[in-house]
Amino acid sequence: MVPNIVWHVNTEACFVLRPSLRRNERAVSEVLGVVMLLAMVITIMGGVWIFLTPYLSDFEDNTNWNSAVGISERFQDRIDVAGASPEGTGIRHTLALQATYIRPIDKVETWTIAADIVPNEVVTLRHHNLTTLGLDAQNETARSVTIETPMGIESISFSASHDEIMVQHNSSREHWMVITVYDEAQTPLHRSLSYALSGIQITTSLGQGEHELALMNNARVEHFPNEPWRVTSYPNVGLDQLVDGEYRLSMLLSDVTINGSLGTGNNIGMNMLSLGPITLFTGQAYNLKFTVLNELNDVITPQYHEHWLDEYNLNRASGTLDTFVGYGPFERASGADGFTVDTHGIPLYLEVDVQRVEVSR
Repeated sequence: MVPNIVWHVNTEACFVLRPSLRRNERAVSEVLGVVMLLAMVITIMGGVWIFLTPYLSDFEDNTNWNSAVGISERFQDRIDVAGASPEGTGIRHTLALQATYIRPIDKVETWTIAADIVPNEVVTLRHHNLTTLGLDAQNETARSVTIETPMGIESISFSASHDEIMVQHNSSREHWMVITVYDEAQTPLHRSLSYALSGIQITTSLGQGEHELALMNNARVEHFPNEPWRVTSYPNVGLDQLVDGEYRLSMLLSDVTINGSLGTGNNIGMNMLSLGPITLFTGQAYNLKFTVLNELNDVITPQYHEHWLDEYNLNRASGTLDTFVGYGPFERASGADGFTVDTHGIPLYLEVDVQRVEVSR
């Protein structure tokens, strides 16, 4: 008979398999835990910072861009107010220029406008060089010219000719020049003018480079890093139909010069002084031609051309040019030879005014 097996259970804890921890060993474990916790917190914070950095940079860039646009809009509004004021008067304005600085862009845009004043003569003027002017009068009625510049007025007389008349003069058209052709009775036959306009450029630092914004002749163009210049507002040129059915072309040119440095800071005070508005052309015009050349960047002038020829190209594509009234190319369809206004024989009145403003501290 097999005796019963009795299992004995030891109820005492076995300290051999799980020895007691010393005090210094328990302290080391607590330090390691804290270190690991701090490392984890730092890792999470670093990851969050790396993840948010692009968004923070974009937010800062957007803030700086909005600031630059706001400065340009306020600047343009004050220029319009000062430009319409009498000579010697103006306004004082304060701007916050922290991440933005303003610099002048001298003689960046040149406008040339020519039109006959009488319907029975067609006059063509050409600048052969700086001191020689070529004049051709279709009906040979031209007898003299006056050349007006900032330096004064020069008058030159000549005899009638069926060939091109070469006129020698001592005037400079570096800034602006107005040429008026007269007949024997001193009746104006033709007027041609050229004006080199200055503006301002507002530059703001962004994360990927510099954002540039230029104000030129009431127009606004922008340039972002790695992008071409883009026109966001065009020059102040308007064609209106009058009550009697005739048309009026209005051109308001704006010439803004900066005298000295404006600097940067939280509150930059500047004076906007009017140099006096001038009227270059007013009255009925025939055989109108105008051109514009912007030298800030090569892509700006073609955008002007595309804007003015937009409706003309639509009417040409639809075959309705015989009833179209508006801007059109003077000769070549691209506008390379200049622009005119087609009114289909309806009288056209031309108004050309210039606002001149000087900005200084």
